[in-house]
Amino acid sequence: MDPVRRAPQPGLVWSLRGRGPQDIAVTADGERPDAVRDWEDARGHGVRVCVVDSGVEGDHPLVGRVDGSWTVEEHEGGISVRETEPGDSCGHGTACAGIIRRTAPECELYSVQVLGSGFAGTGDVLLAGLRWAVRQGFDVINLSLSTTRARFAEELRALADEAYFRRTVIVASAHNTQVESFPWRFASVVSVGSHMEDDPDLHLYNPQPPVEFFAPGQNVQVAWLGGRTIRTTGNSFATPYVTGLCARILSRHPRLTPFQLKNALYLSAANVRIGTRGAS
Repeated sequence: MDPVRRAPQPGLVWSLRGRGPQDIAVTADGERPDAVRDWEDARGHGVRVCVVDSGVEGDHPLVGRVDGSWTVEEHEGGISVRETEPGDSCGHGTACAGIIRRTAPECELYSVQVLGSGFAGTGDVLLAGLRWAVRQGFDVINLSLSTTRARFAEELRALADEAYFRRTVIVASAHNTQVESFPWRFASVVSVGSHMEDDPDLHLYNPQPPVEFFAPGQNVQVAWLGGRTIRTTGNSFATPYVTGLCARILSRHPRLTPFQLKNALYLSAANVRIGTRGAS
């Protein structure tokens, strides 16, 4: 049996439905570092964010400037990455880019297209595009997609580790249904699911990983093709919110490593309360 088709392990949580922040309260030891919230007014200035997706529509009013755009192509000689004008094959990448722009309005925004029309794509193209983005040294990569093909898991794991040690943060979306997919399952990425809270600026830490963080992703308004907006739901749209938070934090603290960045997200989550270790 293909291992990605097996039933998920008991207790795995892909999104937060039917529960609120009070139901997943977490107490952390120690004191909240001053640096945790000193990025609240940061705007992502100077941080290079790459959206690996379906492309990004240029000059969309909710996206603004796209600083660079590339597409990954399969052909008889193999797979190549070429520079192109900004454009989006189906709207998904534009939606993610608009959320990043809202959250971190002064970040530099780049696009690598790995999905075609109808949200179609292959694992080989995804790997090639993600590998190219990692090796360009982007600060943060938004990956609001995954593959259920287990044969790509080890290559993706190695690539996620490479990004981690290169200090490129991959923010990866959990699958919308309870099937195994990759690379969000790896500890070297920042994995994101969605919550149903009304607050558009609320993120939560998940005390029941593998999904590490929850962000707004239910019935959210997003940028779409033709300069339009639509309302939609999915972990895909929670992920760029966390990507934007990472850009804001890094604009204030550019030397943070990926594990330090995760810690900042953890300590600033709305459901995490700083306490002291009880006496034994």
